[in-house]
Amino acid sequence: MSGNIYLYILVMAGVTYLIRLIPLTLLRRDISNVYIKTFLYYVPFVTLAVMIFPAILNATANTWSALGGFVVAVILAYQGSSLFKVSAVACIAVFLIELIIY
Repeated sequence: MSGNIYLYILVMAGVTYLIRLIPLTLLRRDISNVYIKTFLYYVPFVTLAVMIFPAILNATANTWSALGGFVVAVILAYQGSSLFKVSAVACIAVFLIELIIY
């Protein structure tokens, strides 16, 4: 990478600042549209899921064991289990699937 590193940092800071400034200047009043409010409510959850899901599938030696652990975790989380129980049982499921596969 050749060029002026300070120029890159300045452009990055400007773009980041504009992304945060434009909604503040354009949207001065509360959002009353129910669909837009619902969409904005779910954005953080979707963003987190998009970042985590590929890492789940690449975390083990085999994609099938990772998918099995993911399915177990989703089922337990859907039933309302605690975070510790979900993660512990998902790890055990991955371990057992890895033992069966190899």
